[in-house]
Amino acid sequence: MMQGALSVSKFQGRFLHKAWEYFLTLPASLLVGGLILIVYVMVAIFADQIASYTYNKVGVGLPFSQPSREHLLGTDQLGRDVFSRVVYGTRYVLVLSLSGTALGLVVGGLLGLICGYVGGLLDEVVMRISEVFISIPFIVLALVVIAAAGPELSGNPLLLIGVIAIVYAPRSARMARAVAMEVSARDFITVARLRGENSWSIALRELLPMTTGTLLVEFSVRAGYAPVLIGSLGFLGFGAKPPSPEWGLMISENRSAIIIAPWTVLGPGIALAFLVVGLNFCTEGIARVMGRSVQRAPV
Repeated sequence: MMQGALSVSKFQGRFLHKAWEYFLTLPASLLVGGLILIVYVMVAIFADQIASYTYNKVGVGLPFSQPSREHLLGTDQLGRDVFSRVVYGTRYVLVLSLSGTALGLVVGGLLGLICGYVGGLLDEVVMRISEVFISIPFIVLALVVIAAAGPELSGNPLLLIGVIAIVYAPRSARMARAVAMEVSARDFITVARLRGENSWSIALRELLPMTTGTLLVEFSVRAGYAPVLIGSLGFLGFGAKPPSPEWGLMISENRSAIIIAPWTVLGPGIALAFLVVGLNFCTEGIARVMGRSVQRAPV
C-alpha cells in the first residue's frame, strides 16, 4: 500500500516537473497574454461577487463623484458606480467577442475548406462574394448589417454576435481555403477520394484536423479585433443600448464630461485597452508555438 502511494506520488512529481519545464519554454508573449486573459475571465465569472453594485443601479452616489474607497472609479452622470459597470461589462464584451468570432470562424472555415477542396464554380462564386465583403471596412460593413436588420433589432446581443460573424467569416473562409488547397494535394486526400468519401466528409475528417493550427491562430487574431469593433459600435450608438455596461457605450455616454470627470471614460477605456493587449499577446504567442507569423491589418 505504501509502495503504491509512493509510486503515485513519484509519478505526480515527474508530471509536474515536465509540465513546469514545458511551461518555461512557452513564449513570454503567450504567458503574459494568457495571464491577462485569465484575469478577465475570472472577473467575468465572479462579477456578482466583485462588483459592489449592480450595473444599472442609479443614485449610489452623487453624479460624477471622484474615485474613493466606496467607489473605486467614481460615479457617472446618473450616480452609477463606474467600477461595477466596468466589471459587469467584462462579461458582456467577452461573451460577444468570443461568440461572434467563433461563429464567424466555424461558418467561414467550413465554407473555405469545402471551396478549397472542391474548387470549380463553387469556389469562384464564394470567393468573389467574399472579396466583396472583405473590400468593405470592418466598421462600415457592421453598420450596413445593423441597418439592414432594422431598428427593432438594434442593440440586440444576438444581432451583435451575428454582425461580428458576418464581418469575420469571409476572412476566415479565405484563410481556410488557402490551407485546404495546399493540403488537398497530399496523398491521404487522394486515398480518401478513392474510398468514395464525399466532400463534406473529407473536409471534416481529413482537412479540418490538418488546418486546426492555422484556424486557431486565425481565431486569436480576429478575437483581438472583436472588442474594438464592439466598442466602436457602442460609441457610435449602433451597438449595445443603455443601461448596458458595454465599454464603448460607457465611453460614449460620458464623453461630454471627460474634462470634469475623466474617470468615467478612463475606466472602460483602460479595461478595453488591456483586453486587446492581452488578446494580441496571446495571438502572437500561439502563432510562435504553431510556427507561424501573424500579419495584422487595421480594423
